Amino acid sequence: MPLFSFEGKHPRVHPSAFIAPTAVVVGDVTIEERASVWYNAVVRADFQPIVVRRGANVQDCAVVHVNGAQGVEVGPGATIGHNCTVHAAWLGEECLVGNGSTVLDGARIGVRAMVAGGALVTPGTEVPDGMLAMGAPAKVRGPLAGTPAERWVQVNPEAYQALAQRHKAGIALIG
Repeated sequence: MPLFSFEGKHPRVHPSAFIAPTAVVVGDVTIEERASVWYNAVVRADFQPIVVRRGANVQDCAVVHVNGAQGVEVGPGATIGHNCTVHAAWLGEECLVGNGSTVLDGARIGVRAMVAGGALVTPGTEVPDGMLAMGAPAKVRGPLAGTPAERWVQVNPEAYQALAQRHKAGIALIG
């Protein structure tokens, strides 16, 4: 797994975390227990820190970056889906950022909230706890409870923690 220091700051990865061998983690990054950073994801903290809290997952081809004034916090059990960009934002516990979404500077995604796939969360937008945001630009559409998407927020944290441990133990380079 490529871990790189930058200007004397280096990633700190809990031994139980899974970092895919093709993920890239640079600079002032903390990855807590049972968190995961998946294949071809980039987590780059060159200006401010990034913290991926316990059990959170940064899925394949996602990019997590900061700006000069704001870092990123990925809350416990939160999910950043495939091909997402999260830039200088705060993600609450067990929230889910759907595949292909972009969450920009100063945005806040609440606890167990969901950003639908393909959404664009513009700078400074707040998605309150338990709400569903969709569209480009993303707008809060109402409570996540009772929607088909609610199940993803409920099952994804534990499912990805288990899958990460399987990958940690079971992948092998064959070529």
